[in-house]
Amino acid sequence: MKVLIVEDEEKVALFIKKGLEEEGFQVEVAYDGISGEEKILNGNFDVIILDIMLPGKDGNEILKNIREKGNDTPVIMLTAKDQITDKIDSFESGCDDYITKPFSFEELLLRIKAILKRKGVGDEKEVILTFSDLKLDLIKRKAYRNDKEVELTTKEFALLELLMKNPNKVLTRNDITKEVWEYDFDTLTNIIDVYINHLRNKIDKGFDKRLIHTIRGVGYILKED
Repeated sequence: MKVLIVEDEEKVALFIKKGLEEEGFQVEVAYDGISGEEKILNGNFDVIILDIMLPGKDGNEILKNIREKGNDTPVIMLTAKDQITDKIDSFESGCDDYITKPFSFEELLLRIKAILKRKGVGDEKEVILTFSDLKLDLIKRKAYRNDKEVELTTKEFALLELLMKNPNKVLTRNDITKEVWEYDFDTLTNIIDVYINHLRNKIDKGFDKRLIHTIRGVGYILKED
């Protein structure tokens, strides 16, 4: 799941980013209001963490603009402004939750998960991906093969999530690098093969049916034998 942090205090932004990435989220950061609004309108995020006092453009102004344009991405205001009038302004502008600084990361994480559930991302059909006897819980960040839990690293989980969201579809190395690593690098590198092999050892090894297959010269596909 993708989170955008719009926060001009670099230490705060990077602290949140590091914590969320350790929880398996994909995270982008904007350090001013103008670039933050641009990322919101041109991106596809599951949750936005938005400061109010930002250089370039005020957080509440950004919020009003994106809501007027029909963007209903859940927004958590994270700000030092703690007056009740500040909270009213933000909720009237369209925010979903409001946290004042200083804050605990644990509380922020719980608020994010609660919002995802309230907004329909918590629907079991959306948060639990299934293929054959393979299950992936996107909220709890857990994988199961034949109801047996499989321990995955953050990148292995992201790679398996991509495969399970595209069953019976061949994914090229370029597709995978853009979605899982979020940038382009030389597709001749064997990093994709290395991660696929790690994933196979955890997902397919010891089971009768192989699910992860190589399409030689093209890429990989999740399908039943």
